[in-house]
Amino acid sequence: MPYANVEHAVVGRLQPVTTSFNAQVHRIAIVLFDGFSLLSAGFVAEVFHIANELVVSKSRNDWTYDVRFLSADGGNVACSSSVSVWTDGLDARHYGGFDALFVAGGKGAESAARDERIVEWLKRVRSNTTSVMSIAEGRKVLDAAGIGHARVSQMKIGPSMTSPMREELWSESSDRYESMKGALLLIKRDLGVEVARGVAERLMPGWTTKLAPLLCDNGTASAGDKIRTAARWLQDNCERPISVVNAAQAAAMSERNFLRCFKIETGTTPSDYLLQARLAVACTLLTDSELPVDKIARRSGMGNGDRLAKIFRRRLLISPTEYRTQSRGDTGT
Repeated sequence: MPYANVEHAVVGRLQPVTTSFNAQVHRIAIVLFDGFSLLSAGFVAEVFHIANELVVSKSRNDWTYDVRFLSADGGNVACSSSVSVWTDGLDARHYGGFDALFVAGGKGAESAARDERIVEWLKRVRSNTTSVMSIAEGRKVLDAAGIGHARVSQMKIGPSMTSPMREELWSESSDRYESMKGALLLIKRDLGVEVARGVAERLMPGWTTKLAPLLCDNGTASAGDKIRTAARWLQDNCERPISVVNAAQAAAMSERNFLRCFKIETGTTPSDYLLQARLAVACTLLTDSELPVDKIARRSGMGNGDRLAKIFRRRLLISPTEYRTQSRGDTGT
C-alpha cells in the first residue's frame, strides 16, 4: 500500500474522541500544523478512541478521554499528503491545560517551531499540563518553547509485522511508535493493564508479546518501588490540583494500601509530601522571579497568597516576602 494511501486510511481516526456516558474525563490535546504527519497522529488518536470503546463495552464508570486537535489558526490543517483535518484554534479556552498534550511530527515541524503563536501558547499551557510528549519531529517545536518533553525509550521493531499499514508506520521511524507507547502508558495508569492490553491487541494484533515489557502488570515491583514512583509523580505534578487518589493510581495501589505504604516508605503522608513539594516550588519562585506572591501561590499549587502566607508562617516562621528578602541576601540598605 503506497504511503499516501496509508495516510488516507487513517483520516477517519482524526475525529474528536469523546464518550457518551457519565465518567471522569481526561483532556488530551494533539497540536497539528501544516505538513504534519497524519499517520502517526492518527495512531495516537486511535489509542484513546479504542480505550473509550473498551470502557463503554465493559460498562465501567471510569476515566475516559476527550481528545481535541488544535492548530494556530484553527480550521482545516493540511498534512504532508495534503489531506485536511479540522482543528480548534489555540486560544484562552485551553489555558486550563490538559492531562496530556502531544505535538505532531512531520515535515512541517521546523516551520511550526518558528511560529511564535504556537511556541508562546505551549509555554502558557505547560504549567497546567501533566504530560507533554512529542511525536518524532514534534520535539523541535517543544525545544523552541524550551519545554522538556517525555520520550519513551525505543523498542526494537521485529520482522513479524505483516500488515502494510503497520509496516509503513514502523519503517517511517520508531519515534512515531514512542508517542503511541506514551498514550498506552497513560491508559495503563488510568484504566489498568487489562484495558491497555485490549487497546494494543485491537490496534496491533500479534504484537502482544513484544509489548509485554510495556504492558506488564508490575507484579514484580516492590511496594517501595511503587511508592517511589508515586512520590516522583507527586513532585512532577505538584503545581496541579491533584489528590491522593491520583497518586494511588500512579502507584497502581489501592488508596488504603497506598496511604499505609507511603508513610512507612517516606516517613510522612502523601498530603504532607505534596505540600512540601509545593513549598519548594514557591521558594524557588520567590528567590528567582519577580512574580507577586499571589501569582506564585497559584503557580505552585497553593491556591492564593493568603494560604501561601499561612503555610510559610507555620512551616518557616516567616512571610513569603521576608523569605524573598532573606534568600536574596537583601538587607534593604
